[in-house]
Amino acid sequence: MAGGAIIMPSRNAGKGGFRSLLPQREHVWPFALVSSLFFLWGFAYGLLDVLNKKFQNNLELTKLESTGLQVMYFGLGYFAFSPVAAEVMRRTSYKKTIIMGLALYSIGAVFFWPVAKFSGQTTHKAAFGGFLVCTGVIACGLATLEVSANSYITLLGNRSGAAFRLQFAQSWNGIASFVGPLIASKYFFSGEHADSLTTVQFVYLAVALMGACVAVLFIVTRLPEVSEDALQAELEATEGGEADKVFWANKRPIFGFIAQFMYVGSQVANGALFINYAHEVYGADDSKASQLLSAALGIFTAGRFIGSALLTVASAPLLLGIFGVAAAVLQVAVSTSRGTGGLACLMLTFFFMSIMYPIIFVLGTSNLGRHTRRAAGLLVMGVAGGAVYLPRAAIADARGTHVSFAINIPSFVYIAAFALAIWFKEGMNFRKAADINVDLPRTESIEDGVVKSPADKIEIEEIDYVHR
Repeated sequence: MAGGAIIMPSRNAGKGGFRSLLPQREHVWPFALVSSLFFLWGFAYGLLDVLNKKFQNNLELTKLESTGLQVMYFGLGYFAFSPVAAEVMRRTSYKKTIIMGLALYSIGAVFFWPVAKFSGQTTHKAAFGGFLVCTGVIACGLATLEVSANSYITLLGNRSGAAFRLQFAQSWNGIASFVGPLIASKYFFSGEHADSLTTVQFVYLAVALMGACVAVLFIVTRLPEVSEDALQAELEATEGGEADKVFWANKRPIFGFIAQFMYVGSQVANGALFINYAHEVYGADDSKASQLLSAALGIFTAGRFIGSALLTVASAPLLLGIFGVAAAVLQVAVSTSRGTGGLACLMLTFFFMSIMYPIIFVLGTSNLGRHTRRAAGLLVMGVAGGAVYLPRAAIADARGTHVSFAINIPSFVYIAAFALAIWFKEGMNFRKAADINVDLPRTESIEDGVVKSPADKIEIEEIDYVHR
């Protein structure tokens, strides 16, 4: 997920309105193509939570053992590989970084086939080890895609629309997260292959082919590029930011990393043990619980689109603060209630989590000039929170799944405090700030990271969450 704002002429700068939040016509195809990446990793993540229960059943794993999938996914992929992906992006281009990510994604997915094929000829622990390796490779690819795609979306248009564009693109991630468990509930837990891993083979083969097809589209497409010098020039022209400091002296990306770490940890924990919670608290069988998880992710997706609409008029940090408080209150109910009420509160929590990732990412990478790509890598490293929070499965085994959800409460409190602190610091505006015009050099769309910067007067809108 590298950030900043691409410096391009805007026909709508200074006019405001909904159209000013969108990419320009000539950038609609790049925007759509990069947005498809959000669907890819959303689909992979949606399958991951259901695989937990599938492997518990077929490979005779405990809840804690099965969460090794999430440890590989978020620990190896996001925590360890995000800095590598950010460095690759700094030295090459967005396009090459995206293609590298798609290659890793497809390679990891296609190797699910031989591991599942030979799982019956090895011990269950050995087969699970093979699945862990494949999941780690997929995660490295997804981390690479997130480092590049999230920030690239913020570059395709006016700065004032960065939060809206990322929220909208992330909505397709939500749709895929909804579709993944829906497919898994149909094929993983029912029919003649319910007690085997055959369906896992075919689903991940389809995932690999999907990633390969998207990679081909990127290879033949020319993408706009931007240099770090252009990002620094924009920051200096708008007289804001902290780019003159060394990177680690900037507070916003550090606090943003913590917020992202806590958010992803809570989101992953909610998803990874959702099926177990529905089974223990509501009495649903595995197939029904998987369908309920898909419904919860449908609520999450609806929240993404509703959040996109709210961001056209509302202050991003204020909205994040309100949603953080609501999520904390709901998690109290989840950890103390049983039956339909507890399940309803858990499902509603997914709605209030929906806007958190994109807004935290944009708040944590804004106004950093030449440091924006490193900040993007740091914010994506925060996704590793998904691995650290998962040991709470030990609490679920010992004290009950519902008790383990209490760990999420301080995380949502911190996220609300992070957002509201920015909101207070920047003037407590309920709506986005007024647009401003500045003179900047233009950076044209160039292939393979080669950037030209002819002088050209353009207009840039102020980011809605930056106080001047």
